[in-house]
Amino acid sequence: MQLDLNLLTALDALLEEGSVAGAAARLHVTAPAMSRSLGRIRRTTGDQILVRTGRTMTPTPYAIAVRAQVHELVHQVQGVLAPSRELDLATLERTFTLRWHESLVALSGPALLAAVRGQAPGVRLRFIGEPSIDTHELRRGEVDLEANANRSSAPDIRTENVGETPLVTVVRRGHPLTRARTLTVQRYAAAEHVTVSRRGNLDNALDEALARLDLRRRVVATVPTEAAAVAFARDSDLVLSVPEATTRSAVADLGLVVLPLPLELPSAPVYLSWHQRYDTDSAHAWLRGLARNALASLGPA
Repeated sequence: MQLDLNLLTALDALLEEGSVAGAAARLHVTAPAMSRSLGRIRRTTGDQILVRTGRTMTPTPYAIAVRAQVHELVHQVQGVLAPSRELDLATLERTFTLRWHESLVALSGPALLAAVRGQAPGVRLRFIGEPSIDTHELRRGEVDLEANANRSSAPDIRTENVGETPLVTVVRRGHPLTRARTLTVQRYAAAEHVTVSRRGNLDNALDEALARLDLRRRVVATVPTEAAAVAFARDSDLVLSVPEATTRSAVADLGLVVLPLPLELPSAPVYLSWHQRYDTDSAHAWLRGLARNALASLGPA
């Protein structure tokens, strides 16, 4: 039986998107064409691949079992067929989309852009904000490079630890916590706090650490960005606990004081993530190297 390798690409898209419409949009074909491809895949494999469950489609056990293998095969075929060209940075014309945590954009973005512009003036960087829910732009190729505190567990996402920064406490100048010679964990827990969470979570690893000491803090507000949290801390007696690197953006000019966190917690990691399809992309590898260098400065000041 003669196999059509186009079906392998279609199967990969169907398993990644979980719908005919999503797979069609990904491969830039019509939904009827993708539906016909699904029919051919079903006849070839003898399996339904995707079955309708209410308004959504669910992969069959066979589809789940072969999903990773199919994805790797498509990646290998693309690598074989992709032309090998020597990277010419002087003439490179490309726009990279980077989804970085806001503090990383502020702290390391300018250095990265300067390095990129110095070597490849035709390259543009498109920084976008982080969403409040998990998305799949890396897998779909809509985001080239992520940088945040999250390590992906997906087998097709490469994740590299490129740095870390300790947590510190931020309060306004003249805050009651600044009057004591030493900030104790009891006084820290007794204060009112503001936290940062894109999803609106009121608890985080700090609360787990305090619970192990039979302590509990009162979080009275959570906001989606560190810039907003800093404004809350600046204009009230709320206590903010954030990675130390975040505080380097002129907190002294905002009337804020940085205090050491009064309990032991691991430093906040910084991860760089990308889809495996870019492993052998020379331009992407070049950008990753520059991003590593720009983010490496995030250790303790």
